[in-house]
Amino acid sequence: MKKKTRTLIIRAILFAATIVSLYFVPWPIVKAWITPLPDSIQKQVNKAEDYGFDGIIVCINKKGNQSEFYTSGYNNRENKTPADPNSLFKIASVSKLYNALAVAKLVNDGKLSLDKTLADYLPELKGRIEYADKITLRMLVQHRSGIPNFTDTYMYWVAPKETTDEQLALVLDKPANFKPNEDYEYSNTNYLLLGRIMNRVLGYDKFKYIQKEILDPLNLKHTFSSIQDVNINDVMSGYYVGYDKDLKTDNVGSMLATAEDLSKFIRALNEGSVFRDKKEQEIYSSIYGYEHTGLIPGYQTIAKYHKDLDVVVIQFTNTVNFDGYNWNMSEIMYNRIVKIVKEKE
Repeated sequence: MKKKTRTLIIRAILFAATIVSLYFVPWPIVKAWITPLPDSIQKQVNKAEDYGFDGIIVCINKKGNQSEFYTSGYNNRENKTPADPNSLFKIASVSKLYNALAVAKLVNDGKLSLDKTLADYLPELKGRIEYADKITLRMLVQHRSGIPNFTDTYMYWVAPKETTDEQLALVLDKPANFKPNEDYEYSNTNYLLLGRIMNRVLGYDKFKYIQKEILDPLNLKHTFSSIQDVNINDVMSGYYVGYDKDLKTDNVGSMLATAEDLSKFIRALNEGSVFRDKKEQEIYSSIYGYEHTGLIPGYQTIAKYHKDLDVVVIQFTNTVNFDGYNWNMSEIMYNRIVKIVKEKE
């Protein structure tokens, strides 16, 4: 076969494959992706309803901790109350940044060791969690333990457990997903166990430590451990596609924060002002990252620092569907906002 003919055939196959792949991509995603970029952040945020979100809050934190806020849609769709930039939001897995930082601080103080095992700190779990005597704290922090994720258990989010004892019970006596440190798999059970270890070592609730060592020095007065610690009227409503109930009263173990508080924390983490010394920062850098996303029913969070712009962009969206499509729309919204910021800068 001549080279030119072969090239034409390959191009035809690639073209056909592209057409087929586009057929299976939801068209709202394609439309959101290819629509020309508006000339302002607010105009982009105003498209939240088109993206399938009841409400959105965006915080742009610039140098000097100067914050700009953009909102559209509803805080509560039943009452038609507009999205409020000062609302508290369930930040879900973004809380792992605070917990990993607390671990780094305790390691720096000599109260924890990254090389000690789960069995060293919680001996009662030996024989209940496979490889408990081989799983180190470092592996827990880095999601390399192999311990099953309790939120992955069948139909978990239909009736979420409200206590850590109930959550942990879902994975006790279960086989490991892999041997310690031989793979990576995101598991909320890792951070449940880290929380228990910190509580035991400290002798009190680890959030008090986070409050004292992280939140208070940064003057973050609008970050809380759970909905039990806040006025529920201050919390943004959350919705799941196809389910009419407001999910904000569900106690799913998530921290809450305003977009501004979270933006200030992300900046302090990336600039290094949250660390007491270089050693502590090196410990943290060796175990965890500097940005995060969060996803639970009713609440999606994207929290990142963009070094090239010296800007933190926080995005809260309060409508969720676990089919992935909904999360893709959230990411498209976020990336387009960052592009607008970049163009303006």
